[in-house]
Amino acid sequence: MHEKQLHLIAVRRDLTGFQHVHPTLGERGTWRTELDLTPGTWRVFADFSAHGAPLTLGADLQVAGDYEPTEAAAESRTAEVDGYEVRLTGDLTPGSDTELSLAITKDGRPVTDLQPYLGAYGHLVALRAGDLAYLHVHPEEGDAGPEVVFHTNVPSTGRYHLYLDFRHEGVVRTAAFTLSTSGAAPAAQDEEQEDHSDSHTH
Repeated sequence: MHEKQLHLIAVRRDLTGFQHVHPTLGERGTWRTELDLTPGTWRVFADFSAHGAPLTLGADLQVAGDYEPTEAAAESRTAEVDGYEVRLTGDLTPGSDTELSLAITKDGRPVTDLQPYLGAYGHLVALRAGDLAYLHVHPEEGDAGPEVVFHTNVPSTGRYHLYLDFRHEGVVRTAAFTLSTSGAAPAAQDEEQEDHSDSHTH
């Protein structure tokens, strides 16, 4: 799926750490990869396809060491990473399809030569604050920047943390955002989400 057999997402529960890696399958049927994890509680998501259906499995992982809690991230629609600036436009409305556009610039100039990463010009992971309900979204087909457009549907009201992976000049970088929903979720969808914290969207 998206050029890999298995995607592994690791996020620290206070949202101060995020990694997206791709394990390899050993001869004995065990998937293995290296992660650089700081002390604390992490949520790990295995994202894959089985018998033609997308599936996501999640588990918590405790990492020993001196743990220092941090304050919750503030709302942010702009991210800076390695000299790149990424601006997010659009709103998350629970229970409705919404469009998010992420515009990428470097040194003030639009980036128009993004390179494909796992078959697309960007990958977006959204995690709901608190229970870390999971969405993995892939963009519309389009030009190689400066804008990458996604359509997604979040299940409920709340604050979401979004992580955009994009590739330029041979390097994959991650831009992080924090966004609260606008409007209210239909009651039926809120009830359904209580028992399903992991989901997958394209």
